[in-house]
Amino acid sequence: MRILLVEDDELLGDGLLTGLKQYGYTVDWLRDGASADQILKTESFDIIILDLRLPKLPGIEVLENFRSRGQTTPVIILTARESIHDRIKGLDSGADDYLTKPFNLDELCARLRALQRRSNARPELTLSHDNVSLDPASHTVTLNNETVNVSRREFALLHKLLENVGRVLSREKLAQSLYGWGEDLNSNALEVHIHNLRKKFGQNFILTIRGIGYMIDKSKNEK
Repeated sequence: MRILLVEDDELLGDGLLTGLKQYGYTVDWLRDGASADQILKTESFDIIILDLRLPKLPGIEVLENFRSRGQTTPVIILTARESIHDRIKGLDSGADDYLTKPFNLDELCARLRALQRRSNARPELTLSHDNVSLDPASHTVTLNNETVNVSRREFALLHKLLENVGRVLSREKLAQSLYGWGEDLNSNALEVHIHNLRKKFGQNFILTIRGIGYMIDKSKNEK
């Protein structure tokens, strides 16, 4: 899952960046509202974590501009504990959830997972296809009920594909879900991750749609 973090507090932002990456998320961090407003016009994310009190452009205006363009990406706002008005204003302006500072990283990640399930109209806690299951909360993957070890990026890639079973995802979209700004992306990095997942779950588990991208077919896979 690719997250845009918009937070001007260096200490908090750095902690969130490190912590969320340890949970397997791809995170891009911006420190002011004007930059967020501009980048959201051209790039897509799975979830946005938005502080309301930002320099250059208040977070509430970033949110209002974002929703006025018809964009539906889930947004969780960060607010000071005493700012009840900010919370109400944020929710009324299109935020999907809020979290008061200070907060627990585990709770934030649980809220992120809930928002992701809701945005995909998926009530199930785990993602399953055929005999492969992925649990975002425990960060585990099983094959025939046996745990399979996967790397952080293999987990993120498998998560994205299982969320979109039956749909072709472009190479660019998959790469964006794995690598944030400033992270080195070798020309064949995505293909290496696909190759590793096929070794673990079967050559036909992930299909190559030549010239477009990759997908997991809805039909039962041959192992």
